[in-house]
Amino acid sequence: MPIRLSLSLITLLLAPFQLSAEIQHLEPPSWWVGMKNPELQLMVHGKGVAGAVPEVDHKGVSVVSSHRMANPNYLYVNLNIAPDASPGTVDVVFRFPDGTAWTHEYPLMARKAGSAERKGFDQSDVMYLLMPDRFANGDPDNDAVDGMLENPDRSEPYGRHGGDLQGIIDNVDYFADMGFTQLWLNPVLENDMPSQSYHGYAATDFYQVDARLGDNELYFELNRKLKEKGIGMIQDMVLNHAGSSHWWMEDLPSEDWINYGGKPKAFTSHRKLTLHDPHGAESDRKLYSDGWFVDTMPDMNQRNPFMATYLIQNSIWWVEAADLSGIRVDTYSYPDKAFLTDWSLAVMDEYPNLNIVGEEWTSNQAMLAYWQAGSNTHDGYVSGLPSVFDFALQENMILALIEEDGWATGIFRLYQTVANDFLYGDPSKLVIFPDNHDMSRIFTRLGEDEDLLRMALAHTFTMRGIPQFFYGTEILMANPGTESHGIIRSDFPGGWAGDKVNAFTGKGLAKNRKAMQDYVRKLLNWRKSAPAIHHGKLTHFVPANRVYVYFRQAEEQTVMVVMNQGAEDVELDTSRFEEVTGPFTRGKDVISGKRYPLGTLPVAGKTALVLELN
Repeated sequence: MPIRLSLSLITLLLAPFQLSAEIQHLEPPSWWVGMKNPELQLMVHGKGVAGAVPEVDHKGVSVVSSHRMANPNYLYVNLNIAPDASPGTVDVVFRFPDGTAWTHEYPLMARKAGSAERKGFDQSDVMYLLMPDRFANGDPDNDAVDGMLENPDRSEPYGRHGGDLQGIIDNVDYFADMGFTQLWLNPVLENDMPSQSYHGYAATDFYQVDARLGDNELYFELNRKLKEKGIGMIQDMVLNHAGSSHWWMEDLPSEDWINYGGKPKAFTSHRKLTLHDPHGAESDRKLYSDGWFVDTMPDMNQRNPFMATYLIQNSIWWVEAADLSGIRVDTYSYPDKAFLTDWSLAVMDEYPNLNIVGEEWTSNQAMLAYWQAGSNTHDGYVSGLPSVFDFALQENMILALIEEDGWATGIFRLYQTVANDFLYGDPSKLVIFPDNHDMSRIFTRLGEDEDLLRMALAHTFTMRGIPQFFYGTEILMANPGTESHGIIRSDFPGGWAGDKVNAFTGKGLAKNRKAMQDYVRKLLNWRKSAPAIHHGKLTHFVPANRVYVYFRQAEEQTVMVVMNQGAEDVELDTSRFEEVTGPFTRGKDVISGKRYPLGTLPVAGKTALVLELN
């Protein structure tokens, strides 16, 4: 895209935030010609706006209807945007009975070529998860912003530390060099909350990037920089709750906009099983879905059709405006179930090749599978969600490495978990991971055993599914002796001026941390051109003598992975695997380059070998 056109697009995207004096909020702030769904619902907020009649005079754009709420300060305007509508500025006029009129200039843009066919993340990718406030401070001038409630305090684990989008832009080369192909940022939307606003999960504006991270233009620029390096952007979205300082909490559109009338009368039980229990009480299901997380996170009521449309359009707006390659959905199962079907199908209808992964934190595989599209469900529920996080594999991978070996314990847990893939609509689309921002770091869970960490990473990067990697694991970041999220989400060394250790350049980085970083880099850069890992068939064998063996097979490549959980070296007789190894005589270690003849394979204790067979 030429620079001039790119800047014009930025101007149009930013224009809707310059509202007229009469209109306080109008969302979505812009839209596009050529969307599959021609319908668009505008939420208009301004004193007494419900008394107005909306009019539009623009080629291909028409007002279908308008709706008034109990609150006279809201008006919902339903537009139809025909395929032949002209991109440009649409004048939306609000006429009042007394003859006065408000005019709002609404940007209607042409879509980027191929936008509807955009490719989402898949098995060929590895996503890097980072928390923007804790990664790198590229612009110290935005650490504190006049008028915002929380100021920076890097000494406070739960405070704002000053990391921002510019810091991420400054280190795009690091992601590319390490071999990551997708970037998942914890939420970047405005979180103007009095405290603990660093994590981003309590949005106070669903259409604005938090000013302490940057702005919308900088967010779009980050994605352009990533794409130049072949890296996609995954946006973290929250459909269940907002922040208690969100602008609409001072003037709710309707009493049922927020569950329990906008007051935290009940908090969620977090009992996910109530949604599936055939004998369960409806009151238990309601408490799970409608209860608030905490009193600072109002629970949105997706059964309200205007709220449902708002959330669907918001997600589509960000995919289109920021040119996303995917969505990660926080606390996926907490919103209304019927809404989740409508939301997932609507987004995937606009972008059939996009990928969306939902967070359902449970090791119960039947419950995980329930939310993935194509799975058989006990009640006929239909989901449009392509992927879920494989929490079952994550938990069992750790137990497999630290547990004593037994009939159903130790390394067998890996085999058993993957053997249950028949439950899923498509297990190849599951997102697999060793840890994330909400749990103790994998290095801590493994007792800071570097050999076990290498085993865990080798498994994550070669197993079926799409790997997700938490920032800092490559340099052995840990949280010994605490479960504090503020510690788990510590600053990445080198991201702040004056840091004595710089993990980006290697300056001051301990030898063992550098070695782990090199291990991750080598494995990921090999993986980028490994068709067997990207789309190969998975064949695994029942573990024996604490050794688990599996293969990834594509026409172009066969990869053998051997995991020896025991502390002792073993001589592995590979004749057992002849149905896969038959044509091959040797294997090459993708890390060391060492070649091993097949037959009797030496495997050191607490080691995972990744071998290309030839």
